[in-house]
Amino acid sequence: QVQLVESGGGLVQAGDSLRLSCASSTRTAIIYTMGWFRQAPGKEREFVAAITWNGGTTYGVDSMKDRFTISRDNAKNTVYLQMTSLKPEDTAVYYCAADRESRQLRAGVPGSWGQGTQVTVSS
Repeated sequence: QVQLVESGGGLVQAGDSLRLSCASSTRTAIIYTMGWFRQAPGKEREFVAAITWNGGTTYGVDSMKDRFTISRDNAKNTVYLQMTSLKPEDTAVYYCAADRESRQLRAGVPGSWGQGTQVTVSS
C-alpha cells in the first residue's frame, strides 16, 4: 500500500477547467498504475481514468475522454487529472487510487485509495 494525497478540488463554474493532483508517499509508487475515480452524491463510485507506471498506456471512459486527461510525473511521485469544460454533473468527490495491477485498479479494487477531494461545478 501507498499513501495518496489529493489536492486541487474546489468550486468552479460550468465550462471552467480544473487540475487535480495526487501525490504518493513513496518512490515505489512509480511502478504502480495510478488512477482516478469519482463518487457523486447518492451514486456509486465510478472509474474515471488510469495510467500505467511509465505513462505508456492510459485508460478512460468514453463519456469523459474528450474532456479529462490523465498524466503523471514520476520524478514528483504525482499523477494529475486535467479536467476541462466542466459540467454540473461532474460534481463529485474525486479519489486517487494506486495498484501494481492495472486490471485490479480498473476493476475498482485498488490496493490504495486517497482521502478524496471535492469538485463542485455550478451551473
